[in-house]
Amino acid sequence: MNMSLSLAPIVALIAGVLILIVPRLLNYIVALYLILIGLIGLFGNGNFHFH
Repeated sequence: MNMSLSLAPIVALIAGVLILIVPRLLNYIVALYLILIGLIGLFGNGNFHFH
């Protein structure tokens, strides 16, 4: 199973629920979400090979 495909929707779901509960967290949640998606995009499913 590809970790990047299963992790992104879970992070998005948690972020959406937190924004609904505490709207003031919007800036922090969006920033963390973008950082996580960027890291997943850079490193993929755990292949940390730098050639």
